[in-house]
Amino acid sequence: MTTTEPGALATTRRTLHGIAELLLAGPQHRNAGTIRLQVTPGGFGTVVERDAGPWLRVDGPALLSGHTRIDLAGRTYNEVAATAGIRAGAPEDVYRDGAGVDANERITLDPDALATIVRAFEDGDRALRGFAPELTPVLWPEHFDVAVTVDEVNYGVSPGDTGIGEPYAYVGPHRPRSGPFWDAPFGAARTVRQLGDTAGIQAFFDEGRAEARR
Repeated sequence: MTTTEPGALATTRRTLHGIAELLLAGPQHRNAGTIRLQVTPGGFGTVVERDAGPWLRVDGPALLSGHTRIDLAGRTYNEVAATAGIRAGAPEDVYRDGAGVDANERITLDPDALATIVRAFEDGDRALRGFAPELTPVLWPEHFDVAVTVDEVNYGVSPGDTGIGEPYAYVGPHRPRSGPFWDAPFGAARTVRQLGDTAGIQAFFDEGRAEARR
């Protein structure tokens, strides 16, 4: 359960979204042609590997670049990028949506909000792997959610948005469904706080798959 103030969640979510776009997906796309990211212990990172792990990843309040740990809070995205030896910037000509963060903005991270969002991503990633073990969950930088698609239905976990201000799990069928389960414009949503943990999130996905097949 989270007791983090809504404003802190929104600010930290926007900041992390900016990191995903400007410091991870953008440099990775320019280097390897993919925007896909992944949930990693303590945060999230690129999928292109260098040495034994993701070549760039967020670990709590820091960015790991190889063996270098770079503190994020209070620095601009450009400053962090320079230390990491990359160029800050979102993927070019790939998508239109995004966080709208400028690389000269200063990074602001509330510790409680950061922990809430990271835990939601970790629980969501585990739930998705249990729900669809044949698939690899992807953290998409444009919408900043971790998801898979099964039989034209999207299943995922978002850290929140303007519609739902805290982390939530969702089921989004490509073809609209009707009925009491479907309580959101895009399908169905339940907050992570309501669902409780990995098992609760996976149970929601299982219910959503059953409802989508009706």
